[in-house]
Amino acid sequence: MIILGIHTAGPACELAVLGPDAGLTQRREEMIRGQDARLPGLVTSVLAKADIRLDQVDRFAVITGPGSFTGIRVGVAFARGLALATGRPAIGVTSLEASLPEGQQGSALVALPAQKRPPDLTFWTQSFRSGTATDAPLELSLDQLQARLISHPHMLYGDETALAPHIRDQPIRAAAPSAARAAALAAEFDPELHPARPVYARAPDAALPKAKARP
Repeated sequence: MIILGIHTAGPACELAVLGPDAGLTQRREEMIRGQDARLPGLVTSVLAKADIRLDQVDRFAVITGPGSFTGIRVGVAFARGLALATGRPAIGVTSLEASLPEGQQGSALVALPAQKRPPDLTFWTQSFRSGTATDAPLELSLDQLQARLISHPHMLYGDETALAPHIRDQPIRAAAPSAARAAALAAEFDPELHPARPVYARAPDAALPKAKARP
């Protein structure tokens, strides 16, 4: 099975081609915005580097968030478009699922930074049991995260730089989402249970303008 992984939910545009014969081919460009303009060219580039044609791809894996609101929409829309054009499934993988290392055993919690400015520190979190998600992604305050770790002990994976100043009483295993990990998971996921659908875990910060009251 050949899988194209797409990750635009963070500060980069990242692609991975994974297959039994193709091995693993990756491409990454750092960018805060402009993923929509660069993504088609990067997909063409990574497929050419892997010597794979688009019609040979069996599945498209896309990281669905939480993360950058605009980046999530770009990646999901593009993966859906490729799936529609080729008749192959698009598989959604959360940022937290794509962060957890292969082969993890026992109870684990992945925590990635959401709001990064004190005092309103929050983290995207998702719980796992031997690699399988046991809940949906949530946004927790620092206090909520600390309380959860105390009441339900887990191995903690995530952004060590963001977590270490606040979580001092247990080891933190460095982890971050990747297109390659999303592609590997998409080989196992049921397309019906893991649709390519945005996962925001909270409402977007932008708000629509209020309608003016009629006189």
